[in-house]
Amino acid sequence: MNELALRVQDHPQDMADLQRAVALLEAPTLTARMANVVGAPLEFAVRKLPNAVSSRIQSVTEAALYKAAQAALLTMDRTQPGKRASPRLHKLAAAASGAVGGAGGLMTLAIELPLSTTIIMRAVADIARSEGFDLNDFATRQACLEVFALGGNSGKDDASETGYYMTRGFTTELMRHFSAELAGSAVKGHGLGLGIGPKEAGKWLAKIVEKVAARFGVVVSEKFAAQAVPVIGAVAGATLNTMFVSYYQDMARGHFIVRRLEKTYGFEPVRLAYQSLAGHMQG
Repeated sequence: MNELALRVQDHPQDMADLQRAVALLEAPTLTARMANVVGAPLEFAVRKLPNAVSSRIQSVTEAALYKAAQAALLTMDRTQPGKRASPRLHKLAAAASGAVGGAGGLMTLAIELPLSTTIIMRAVADIARSEGFDLNDFATRQACLEVFALGGNSGKDDASETGYYMTRGFTTELMRHFSAELAGSAVKGHGLGLGIGPKEAGKWLAKIVEKVAARFGVVVSEKFAAQAVPVIGAVAGATLNTMFVSYYQDMARGHFIVRRLEKTYGFEPVRLAYQSLAGHMQG
């Protein structure tokens, strides 16, 4: 039995929280959930998208994620770690934006996606705050962006780049390379409120958004393909957007539970306990 399991015997609530996190993070993928709504696999529909459309979706996705990180993370109330989250409010907002963009094609995607991505980002940050994380903290903001990588893999990913901890690993590696630049930065200016200057903050945001958008763009393409199915329209647009925000709320809840437990027990004990629980789920 690993260290966390031994120590958590005296803290049953923490073990229950970890079990909940594993259940959320190892649940069926967003792709599978959308396929159930449409009634058919999405892979074929995505492959039928013209290359120009796929490239445009990826471009819109990256821009939307960048704007959402700036808008949502700067405007959230950052003074109340532990404040209860409001998941229903974000789902209602997502449904409304999805209905507007339901069947409008690529033109409405460029309008609707930045709005829905900002709603999801606020939902993620809301959950991070409810788990006791400070939204002024550099690491918390990075963790909020990491959640958007949990919905799908880039076609450029190595086969081993799967799983919750592997997905987290790619942002950790990115920050390791960037840390040397950050280490010499004076604490100045406002930037993103990360404790670094505006120039450094902008470079950090661009680097991590580019990485995360490669994965988030996969599920955005699938959502676009799903909405392009005949007779889907605005109703499915609202349904899929509600599903989108609900999925990322689940990912955020699991993600920040795990990170909270890591602060108490350490990274490696939690990782081992997570893998043990996930293995039992799959067995």
